[in-house]
Parts: sequence; structure tokens; C-alpha cells
Amino acid sequence: MVLGVVVEGAAWWWISSRGASVWATMTPVLVGLGVLALLSGRPEAAEDVTPAAAAAAGLVGGVALYLATRAFVAVVAPRWRAFRVQSVAMYGRRGSRPLGAVLALSALLMVPGEELFWRGLFLPELEHALDAAPLAAVLAWAGFVAANLPSRNLAIVAGAAVGGVAWVALAAWSGGVLAGLLCHVAWTALMLAFPPLETPFPEGA
Repeated sequence: MVLGVVVEGAAWWWISSRGASVWATMTPVLVGLGVLALLSGRPEAAEDVTPAAAAAAGLVGGVALYLATRAFVAVVAPRWRAFRVQSVAMYGRRGSRPLGAVLALSALLMVPGEELFWRGLFLPELEHALDAAPLAAVLAWAGFVAANLPSRNLAIVAGAAVGGVAWVALAAWSGGVLAGLLCHVAWTALMLAFPPLETPFPEGA
């Protein structure tokens, strides 16, 4: 598990320090972490609720998280230039990649890999080792945020911090990854398709 945290953190450091592509770098890393989780046999879809309830909660949660993100950005971005510039850098432009390709990479590969590792393997392993679900949830959230810090992107770290609370909570409530995965997919897809900021504000704004 520690190796997974280090690998994801190192990938974000490579992106932030060398200007590497997020999509080309993070896709194989997160897919690899997801495969590791699946090979462990640990991830469950939803042990404590029905799959339908988990799916519904996840999708509704994803839309709610997106709307909350838009509201937060509307308040913070005009007052914090670094945040708005870095938000656009992550969500407001895709380069030459078509939206469909970016959505496919995110929804089918990157997000599932990340959720399988963090909420399907990392969180359950901590719960088993500590025999204390609340403490395990806090540590799993902290580890997720720490792995994203090397991105040196305020939008990514804020997304990990706030989104991480939602995804850990859904995993703890449902006893599996399905709810958090669908929440994460819905939020990411909306952020990419309808980014809160398309372009930075003019200089001095």
C-alpha cells in the first residue's frame, strides 16, 4: 500500500516538475494501482447496501459535489489568481484531445483505478489492521491527499481533499467501491465537460 502512495505521488511530481502530460502519465499509473487492488481480491462493490442504492447514492453525490465545486470556484476564483489559473490548467483545457477521448480515459481507466486502490484496497486494509473504522477513514483520506500534494496544483489538492471526504464516506457507508466510484466518475465527467472556469480572468482582475 505504501508503494502505491509513493508511486502516485511520484507521478504527480513528474507532471508538476517536468511538464509531463497528466493523461499519458497518470493513466498507466492509476490503471496499475487498480489492477493491484483487483489482484488482492479485496475490493467489494457494496457489502452493506444494495448495489442499486450504492449506485444511486454515488450518482446523486457526484452531481451534488460538482454543483458545490462550481459554487466554491465562483466565490474563490475571482479572489485568488493562483487558484483560478491552476483550475483552468487542470479542468479548463484538454489540448488537442477531443472531449470524448478525455472522458473515456478518465471514466473508464483513471477514476476506476484510483477508486479501486484507495477505497477498494487502502481503506479496507487500514480498517482490518487498525480495527477502528473512523480512524482508518481519516488515515485513508489523509494518505489520498498526501499522494496528490506533489501535483503542486491547488485545484487538484482541493479536489482530493473535498472529494476524498465524499468518496471515503460513501465507501464506509456502503461497504464497497461502487458508490464512491460512480460519484467520482460523475464529478470528473462534469468537471471536464462543463468546467467551472474555461479561461483565466484577465491580468489584474
